[in-house]
Amino acid sequence: MRRAAVFLALLLCLLWTGAQALEAKMSSSEKEVEELQRENTDLLARVTASENKSTALEARLSSSEKEVEELQRENADRPQVAFSTGLTDAGSVGPFKTDITLKFSKVFTNIGQAYSPTTGIFTAPVRGVYYFRINAWEDSGQTWTGVELFHNDQRKMRFNDYNDGGGYVSASNVILLQLEKGDVVYIVLIGNYSIYDDSYNRTIFSGFLLYAL
Repeated sequence: MRRAAVFLALLLCLLWTGAQALEAKMSSSEKEVEELQRENTDLLARVTASENKSTALEARLSSSEKEVEELQRENADRPQVAFSTGLTDAGSVGPFKTDITLKFSKVFTNIGQAYSPTTGIFTAPVRGVYYFRINAWEDSGQTWTGVELFHNDQRKMRFNDYNDGGGYVSASNVILLQLEKGDVVYIVLIGNYSIYDDSYNRTIFSGFLLYAL
């Protein structure tokens, strides 16, 4: 009888110990589960934040692509006008008794084909603000050189210089003009003046459209 009681006591002790161990393991497992849940929650939050950033970046990229497409359409619709020309490779031109329109025959650039080397006249293809630059050169002694820039039949600019000895003289100027479609701009050599150009392209007439109106 005493043996049975001792055995029963030992059995109860073992069961209690096992239950305690099992409870400890369950508690540890619950903590591990809670830790994993927290990690999963943090990971989910980070993934969500990354997805939000990705969505925002995609939206910005889509917006930028639309802006680029819009700018490309605007540039495609915007008239492209620019020219740059040299006078001649033959040396001196003039002097003549009367004013003459200079024909800048060496065409370096003529985007839009608004400048005519046959006539020396630039014709505005659209209404807008245009930039023009002229450089004049002369290397003959005791000689005047000078030109005038005309807008239609109105003189808008004149400059000249006198070569009183050896060497050369040069002069240049710039003007901005608001032109209507079909307006013309050209360079006139002043009567009894001369001008010089050669393969070094010393005398240049250039212009371009700043913006259409």
